[in-house]
Amino acid sequence: MQLRFLRISVAVEDKFSEAGRVADVAIRKAAVIGVLKNPFVGQYVDDLKPLITASAGLGDQLAARLMEAIGAHEVQSYGKGGLVGLGGEQEHANALLTTTFATPFRDRIGPDCTAWISSMTKVSAPGTLIDVPMNAITDVYVRSHYDGMSLVVPDAPMPNEIALIFCVATRGRLNARVGGMTFGESKAATRSLRKI
Repeated sequence: MQLRFLRISVAVEDKFSEAGRVADVAIRKAAVIGVLKNPFVGQYVDDLKPLITASAGLGDQLAARLMEAIGAHEVQSYGKGGLVGLGGEQEHANALLTTTFATPFRDRIGPDCTAWISSMTKVSAPGTLIDVPMNAITDVYVRSHYDGMSLVVPDAPMPNEIALIFCVATRGRLNARVGGMTFGESKAATRSLRKI
């Protein structure tokens, strides 16, 4: 099965202050959204492996666009999501968002990407808001990096479409102060494990 995007969108936000405090380092969040036709719209299919296999090429295209948007900044957190048009099933997006899809993102971000990637999928009408959860690339227990992006694709997904989303951020939340392991500590631990 070959799948092609109908369109790709990129959203970038730089945030400089929170709660009246200017950040020492701004946070950049970026998201890439790819919209494609759902090959299984209106039908129940037992075997979704063709979607999983085809998702590698889709992930590669989106990863290239996302890394252009993030520029020279270090990626510290990530998340993924999917919106399925009303003619499809939530499981169609889940099949397209497995490790097969995510591997090209991990490869481009770098070897510290050892944590699982938070995700959110749902069936929706065009223009539905989705909150994509994000966590640190090194360890899901880095509390400062529990965050997300709220996104809307104004005219997608149509009933026969799926919108795939991948988000990244360059640091934890501004003013994060709930304790726990720091990103630096988790990164050092990840590198130590790679040496074993």
